[in-house]
Amino acid sequence: MNRDTRSPPPGAVLFDVDGTLAETERDGHRVAFNAAFAARGLDIRWDAAGYGRLLRVAGGRQRLRHHLVTHESMPGDDADALAAELHAVKTNLFVDIVRSGKIDARPGVHDLVHGLQRAGVPTGIVTTGRRAWVEPLVTHLIGRRARDRLCVVVAGDDVTTLKPSPEAYLLAMEKLEKLMPGPARGIAIEDSVNGVESAKAAGLACVAVPSLYNRDDDFGAADLIVAEFDWAGTDGGPGSLLENPDFLTLLFDR
Repeated sequence: MNRDTRSPPPGAVLFDVDGTLAETERDGHRVAFNAAFAARGLDIRWDAAGYGRLLRVAGGRQRLRHHLVTHESMPGDDADALAAELHAVKTNLFVDIVRSGKIDARPGVHDLVHGLQRAGVPTGIVTTGRRAWVEPLVTHLIGRRARDRLCVVVAGDDVTTLKPSPEAYLLAMEKLEKLMPGPARGIAIEDSVNGVESAKAAGLACVAVPSLYNRDDDFGAADLIVAEFDWAGTDGGPGSLLENPDFLTLLFDR
């Protein structure tokens, strides 16, 4: 990553969390939702395939409400109240799963984050997930030292609208403007179409690394699409996204 010192400073690399840093949905959030249903005595269980379809509804509480209204024929006001209650229980249960160490980072994530930070590239988190579980999950996935070196962390608690709204990324860039010399530039790394739309609407370049539930979606709006953070290098072997020439062009030359 040796670059001409006259080149403009690199853009900050801003990571989504759910599905991006780790495959959290099927074996994390879904499990916690089902445990919350059981704790409340509800005869509801989301299987892996059905949960994948529910992910088209952004936001856990909104997902709950949608299910309660659509599949349980619950009036809207009752669904709002129960969804809020269930989501609070689910969040606590998900934090327990996170702290148990059962959720691993996607292959290549750890090396990418640490490689960027060693190269002096600012890194950050931009998610609309709740800070209560985002903070312990990120710390578990990348380590305490890398977590402490993040230049910005925007969570769902900080915004009023979820992705695909650009609000979270706009807030992150506003924070970066105060930290970076010259105009702040950013590259988002996302796993979903909603995330890509959010980043692009905020004026960022975006790398799509589709997660399990999103691999068949249309990521045409992304500036770069790779199957994994460990992308296939020119020799056919695994290579880090940090060595991908298209990624480096976005990072340094955009």
